Amino acid sequence: MIRPQDLLCPKPEGLYCAPGDFYIDPVRPVDRAVITHGHADHARAGHGVVVATPQTLDIMACRYGEDFTGRRHPLAYGESLTRDGVEITLAPAGHVLGSAQAVVRWKGLTIAVSGDYKRAPDPTCVPFEPVACDVFVTEATFGLPVFCFPPAADEVDKLLASVEQFPDRAHIVGAYALGKAQRLISTLRARGWDRPIHVHGALERLNGLYERWGVELGPIAPATTSRKADFAGAIVIAPPSATQDRWSRRFPDPVLSFASGWMRVRARARQRAVELPIILSDHADWNELTRTIEEVRPGEVWITHGREEALARWCELNGVHARALDLVGYEDDEETG
Repeated sequence: MIRPQDLLCPKPEGLYCAPGDFYIDPVRPVDRAVITHGHADHARAGHGVVVATPQTLDIMACRYGEDFTGRRHPLAYGESLTRDGVEITLAPAGHVLGSAQAVVRWKGLTIAVSGDYKRAPDPTCVPFEPVACDVFVTEATFGLPVFCFPPAADEVDKLLASVEQFPDRAHIVGAYALGKAQRLISTLRARGWDRPIHVHGALERLNGLYERWGVELGPIAPATTSRKADFAGAIVIAPPSATQDRWSRRFPDPVLSFASGWMRVRARARQRAVELPIILSDHADWNELTRTIEEVRPGEVWITHGREEALARWCELNGVHARALDLVGYEDDEETG
């Protein structure tokens, strides 16, 4: 009888498939890697071969340079490749542009590795697709019942209301450069903001990449000027770290904002001196995590990182065996939440 751990097992390098001799999202260089998405805690340079969606390969080249791997193997959603009898398919994860679940099949056993994912609507990436499987390997970044996120449109409306209330102040929003920033821009457009959105230089290349893949962001302008008055009533998007340093002082009496699922916790907002917290995450919240497990109906759930204990307990109470893999190297910080 084939056991799930015969197909995938945790190693210091990451989740390893022994029959196919490859890793999924390894945290150190390996010969063969399947990469679920382009965030740095999952996608690292130096692998011999990288299998990923074409979008993720482009993101990795943008971030690490064209020689980030010895060989690229693009795999579109729904396509499969087989190595030593192990079939690998990528399915949409709804996390960021090009994000995918790695679905591994061998001798009648199916394991779906979610990577990071969300179920909330996002105009910048393909929505998550549940995959029937024997084992579902899930994240749990926000795996506590307190993390139930409001609709993105409602949070963006808070930002627009503040801009209207304080027309003489710049609104600086901290948003992670890959995924969060583009989703925020797209949602602002959907809510009627047609003026230029100013961005920190660290966002420019990824914004251009998104647009090359057909994600329309509208008029974008660099957040550079010699006169503070030029940014009165403006919306400026920057990496979260930039909102905390001297860079932000060039703007007129700025309203500091931060787009993250961690803004559900008021103490986190106070710690960062965030005046306008925006609860916007590219990860699944508690309801999405549990709903996904109910839809997938796996025989077993493995939890890679995050709040493992609460989700494992929920699984047990609902008749699903669960275990924490305790994988190291995956971020759980505010900037990527």
